[in-house]
Amino acid sequence: MKTRAEPVTELACPQAKGSGTRAIDHAAALRAELEAPIHNKMLDREVGRGELDYEVYLRTRELLALQNRPNELVIPDELMFQVVHQTQELWMKLLSHEAVNLVAALDEDELGRAVLTLERMVRVLESMRTDIRVLDTLPPAKFLAIRRHLGDGSGQQSPGFNQLMVFAAGLERALSRLLGRRQATLEDVYGEAGAQPDLLMICEKLVDFDELYQQWLVAHYHLVRRTMGVDRTVNALDGLPSRVLVGRMTKPLLPALWEIRVTLTNRWSRAGGHAPGAPRCPFSGRESAGREG
Repeated sequence: MKTRAEPVTELACPQAKGSGTRAIDHAAALRAELEAPIHNKMLDREVGRGELDYEVYLRTRELLALQNRPNELVIPDELMFQVVHQTQELWMKLLSHEAVNLVAALDEDELGRAVLTLERMVRVLESMRTDIRVLDTLPPAKFLAIRRHLGDGSGQQSPGFNQLMVFAAGLERALSRLLGRRQATLEDVYGEAGAQPDLLMICEKLVDFDELYQQWLVAHYHLVRRTMGVDRTVNALDGLPSRVLVGRMTKPLLPALWEIRVTLTNRWSRAGGHAPGAPRCPFSGRESAGREG
């Protein structure tokens, strides 16, 4: 059995000016205590050496060494900046993995599995949208201090973001193949007849995913706006003006699923509706769907 870690002694600061005693640096003492292995009383083991099964499986020693150490940070806020961006990359790695599984499910006509995979992808994007807002706590002056050390780094250089663009095209092709096998068009799927509700369910889940992707971009837009400003005179580190974000955040991944709404609305007619306040016929089933609106 490993010996228990000795309590960390509090570190003394240099003598305060005009004082006969040395002040205690409690923050430095706490940091030293946190960086040392921690004895878990329930396990009667030390956590933090990278030897326990949890640590080995998740490779926590390597994972937690991927950030700059406290004495390497340009400002304390830099750790938050780095952790949030690394977390976003991990989430996008998972999205790419699940997108491959989703294409396989669609190609194998396993639509139940496809819906479950899409639900997971939707929840990942919800997490990404929430996580990026942690960066909203970074005041402009702090961000600009960190920005000096980023080289020409920008979101366009993100491996995860570029993979997202690639797998979106793959999802669009998989949906097209599925519709082809069913001899259906998006107009058939979204029409009032509603002949293939399972296809409608898949399409609407894809819309959920695409909508959350755009909301994530909106969150990123507001992050840029509050940290460095959005204007044609403000350039990202890669040279692109921050103004381009305005158009990008409303550009969908799966445009056909949004264009079908325009098509249906442009073909819509008032004929067959009820005047406000007029008597209405009892709902008679599918043929009445879409009458109102």
